[in-house]
Amino acid sequence: MTQIAFLLFPGLTQLDLTGPAQFLSRMPGAKMDLVWKDRQPVMTDAGFAIVPTATFDEVRSADVLCIPGGLGVSEVMEDDAAMAWVRAIGGQAAWVTSVCTGSLVLGAAGLLEGYRATTHWAWHHHLAMFGARPERARTVTDRNRVTGGGVTAGIDFALTLIAAISGETVARTLQLAFEYDPQPPFAGGTPEKAGAEILAAHDSVVSGIMPHREAALVSASARLGYLARG
Repeated sequence: MTQIAFLLFPGLTQLDLTGPAQFLSRMPGAKMDLVWKDRQPVMTDAGFAIVPTATFDEVRSADVLCIPGGLGVSEVMEDDAAMAWVRAIGGQAAWVTSVCTGSLVLGAAGLLEGYRATTHWAWHHHLAMFGARPERARTVTDRNRVTGGGVTAGIDFALTLIAAISGETVARTLQLAFEYDPQPPFAGGTPEKAGAEILAAHDSVVSGIMPHREAALVSASARLGYLARG
């Protein structure tokens, strides 16, 4: 059995969790938990809630730790109970993983120092604040750290992880079963493809909904002593 533990927290981007979870749940021998402080529904940044399946006290170990991203990442980094659980599980898990800005949580927990990692393009350069080695890719694997890029890269991440755990045949069979054959209507999923006008529109929206994230990242890095080293 492969025990998979996702951190479920207020303000997460649900697709960061539900995309990989849909694939990972079909991996042979997988047992999955969505973990938070209690079992009350947790509101996502999409405006609907997801119900935890277990609490921090109930999940003391896991084979796979996965941290999704989302608007609530800043608050998680300042939540002592959540970060203590991430450190404890990540310190012994066979696979320590994340999707999108969940990698910033791993970094703030001290779990990415010296590892190559990726995250959403808009926050990619901040990985270095936690001793990680930023690498632009949909999925980055460095030893037992597997990190996915922004949101939709979570499915690529899941297939990469499944192949590593259960083999490529299992991963490719699941890819076929879910008809994962992306053909987006626009060539605009990266800053390079989107163009200056769309990039400016994006930045305007983000600055309005996440005004305090930069400060939270600096604070988290300082707590770990990385800024002092720099």
